[in-house]
This record gives sequence, structure tokens and C-alpha cells, in this order.
Amino acid sequence: MSTPTLPVDVPGDRRSGGPEGPDRGPSRAQRLRAELRHWRLLDLVGVGAAWLVGIALCLIAASLLGYMFFQGLRYLSFELLVSHPEASLDQSQSGGILDPILGTLIMLVIGTAIALPLAVGAALWVVEYGKPAWLARTVESAIEVIAGSPSIVIAIFGLAIFQLPLMSWASFTADGGAVFGRSFLAAGAMMSLIAIPSIFTATREALLSIPNHLREASYALGKTRWSTIRSVLLPSVKPGVATGTALGMGRIAGDTAIIVVLLGATLRIDPSHETPVLGTLTGTGSTLTSYVFNNSPAGEGQAATKAYAAAFVLLLVVLGLNLLVDVVGRRDPSRDLQK
Repeated sequence: MSTPTLPVDVPGDRRSGGPEGPDRGPSRAQRLRAELRHWRLLDLVGVGAAWLVGIALCLIAASLLGYMFFQGLRYLSFELLVSHPEASLDQSQSGGILDPILGTLIMLVIGTAIALPLAVGAALWVVEYGKPAWLARTVESAIEVIAGSPSIVIAIFGLAIFQLPLMSWASFTADGGAVFGRSFLAAGAMMSLIAIPSIFTATREALLSIPNHLREASYALGKTRWSTIRSVLLPSVKPGVATGTALGMGRIAGDTAIIVVLLGATLRIDPSHETPVLGTLTGTGSTLTSYVFNNSPAGEGQAATKAYAAAFVLLLVVLGLNLLVDVVGRRDPSRDLQK
């Protein structure tokens, strides 16, 4: 005759009333399932909020582009693009926007030509050399200060510099010798300052993302540091440099304060003398931003229709820069390394 088996009191068994039994609260598995349900709810809320923010930004961008395309195409014409502005109290009946377009292109070329080598060189030195360390930190801090400075402050600083007699060769000078401190060169030099932070940051981040074993492999093959920078690192960071350059060019194309203070914001390009290139660079003029500012509904030109057309052309310029960045960014850096 077999002896009846008594139930064993197993710790954690719900039937036994152990330390994790029903009279001691939920089990560890139950708590884990509750936490997972809680986190799943938070995940759903976060994903939904991210979708709402993304859709809202897309709607804002689409509204902006749609409005400017609608208004710009209504008033844009071939004659407006190829004719010079004319001095008149009512700009709606006189001239076109050829000079502001040329002024914008000149500013882009000057500002980018100054900012690109300075920013890329500074980023290469900070990341690849960075000695002495205090000087590298000072350079980074100075660029951050420039990035946070309002453009009107940079414009006043540039005016104080280019009004000096020493800088008379680079600015518009009156017949009596008075230096006005206004020219394409003066405005372009200050425009380069607002473009440097974007190019510097993008180049620095691209350099920091390159694995160290690429540098070590180049050194192992007998390459010097400069040779490694020139033939390995620079081809690898081209997409980052292109992105920063386009962002900087976008800031140059869209700034107004520096143009008004250092370029004069006149309707037509006014060379300082008869020399073709130097006379234009040291003369005054306007850009699309200053033209839009003067002829907007809040301006004095009373030509809102032309302001919409000029803003549309400016928008096309910015979109063209973004397209250029996308094309350069899609290139495979390994092709350049193979060359």
C-alpha cells in the first residue's frame, strides 16, 4: 500500500503562498509584462508624435514652396530677368531684376571662395593636428562665436574695417578721398564669416567619422600625414564638405543685413571705376534679398509683384544648391580613392 505524497512547498509557487505567491503581490513575470505594456504605450505615443511633427514640417515646407511658386510664376517673365532695374519711385512699372541676380551670383562666388579654404583648412588642423590644444579649443570657440553673432553685428564690424584708409583699395571711394567702406569685396568678405561655421562643422564631423584604421593603413604604406590628408581623407569627406558649403552658400544668398550695410543695396550695379572686373568688385550694387526687401509690400518700391518674382528666383537658386549637394553627396568616395 503506497504512502500518499504530500505537496511540496516550492518557493515562488502561487499555490504555496511563497514569497512570490498571491498574498505577496504579482510575480516577476507579471511585473515584466506590465512594464512592457507600459513601454509599448509610450513607444506608440512617441512614434505618433514624431509622425505629427514630421507631417507638420512637410506641410509648412509644401505651403511655403507652393505659395512662392504660385506667386512667382504669376509675375515672372523673360523680360523681367534680362532687363536692368531703373530708378523710379514706382518700381512696378520700371526695370527688371538682372542686376540683383548678377549681384547674388557675385556674392556667392566671393563669399564661398574665401570661406571654403579657410573652413576646410581649420577643420583639418583641429582634427588631424590640434596642437597646441589650447589654440585648437580657441579656434573652435571663435567659430562658435561667429556662428552665434547676428549678421548686423558682423556688418557693422566690417564697415568699421573697410572704412579705414588702408582698405580704400577694396571699397567705394569718393572723388575727395572719403572711403565709404561699401563694395562687393567688403560684403563678400563679411559674408564668408557667416558661411565658415557651416562648412567647418560639416567638415569636422566628416573627419571624425573616418575610422582610424584608414589613417594607420596609409601610414603603414609609408605615406606622410599630409599625403594621407590629401589622398585619403579629403576624398572621403567630400560629401560632408559639399553639404556644409551648400548650407553656407544658402546663408550668403539669403542674408540682407550685410548687403544693406556693406553693399549699399542700390538697384543697379555701380562700378567704382572703368576697370571691368576690379571696378565691379569695388563698386556697389544689390542682390535678390535686398531687392525683395525694398519692393515687398512693406518696402518703399511699391512693386510687390516683382518682389514675388525675385523671391521665386532666389528660391530656385537655393533649391539648385540643395540639388547640387544631393548629387555630390551621392558620389561614392571610393572612386576618388581608387584614382
